[in-house]
Amino acid sequence: MKRVRCPKCDHYITFDETQYEDGQSLVFECPECRKQFGIRIGASKLRATRKEETVDENENDDAYGSIVVVENVFHYKQVLPLKLGDNVIGRYVKGTAISTPIETVDPSVDTKHCIINVKRDKNGRLVYTLRDAPSNTGTFYMNDILTDYDRVRLEDGSIVTIGATTLILRAAREE
Repeated sequence: MKRVRCPKCDHYITFDETQYEDGQSLVFECPECRKQFGIRIGASKLRATRKEETVDENENDDAYGSIVVVENVFHYKQVLPLKLGDNVIGRYVKGTAISTPIETVDPSVDTKHCIINVKRDKNGRLVYTLRDAPSNTGTFYMNDILTDYDRVRLEDGSIVTIGATTLILRAAREE
């Protein structure tokens, strides 16, 4: 099953892509806003969607690490790459500018929920630091809620919970 997002209201429409051939054009009408839009079935020139069932959790090991997003209630999994500096994590909403958007319909994830800072220490190793953005529902590190002033050092495999969504840090492999 594939999902397409309405370009007007961001509502998702699910369809069975195995019923169609590569190169075939499809037209959808959004049940929410009645917008009509089309797509073409086939291999995308863009990177594969992060919501595929065969997501490689280690795809960004050679960069600065990544976070694996597991939505507990909605059952989607994404792998989002991290960059040096502040990685502002939150729910994707059309028109917001955050560096690490999570595609979710989880209303308990704020549009700017938490921040993971990636930097190098004096020995050149990557250091990951978590802080709340601040958010309305809070950021939990290993089941402990962070205050607005808390800073937590993350290690590979650290578990962060925002709303009903779990984030797992995958640190970059050090040479």
